[in-house]
Amino acid sequence: MNQVTDASFAADVEQSSIPVLVDFWAEWCGPCRMMNPILEKFQETHAGAINVVKLNVDDNPEASTRFKVLSIPTMLVFKDGEVVKQLVGAMSEARLEEALGEWVGAPA
Repeated sequence: MNQVTDASFAADVEQSSIPVLVDFWAEWCGPCRMMNPILEKFQETHAGAINVVKLNVDDNPEASTRFKVLSIPTMLVFKDGEVVKQLVGAMSEARLEEALGEWVGAPA
């Protein structure tokens, strides 16, 4: 998964032509690490329908403050530069698919 930063956020996320799922995470966060393989599989399954990127909140406090990320993992879906969905906490692959189905359609 690609990493985004405060500096690259506008270009990589807000100006994307397809929806982008941003995973706000930190190295020390156990539930965040649990989400990694789930998000990697989600990205592979829905390649071309959505981009999945990660933003380390410790290294990039501006974006997490701007979008009021108070706990991690928090996942925000952006479409046309706007937040259209927010998910907080670790979840199963099935729950992620259910929560984001409207943004990605059926698996590829």
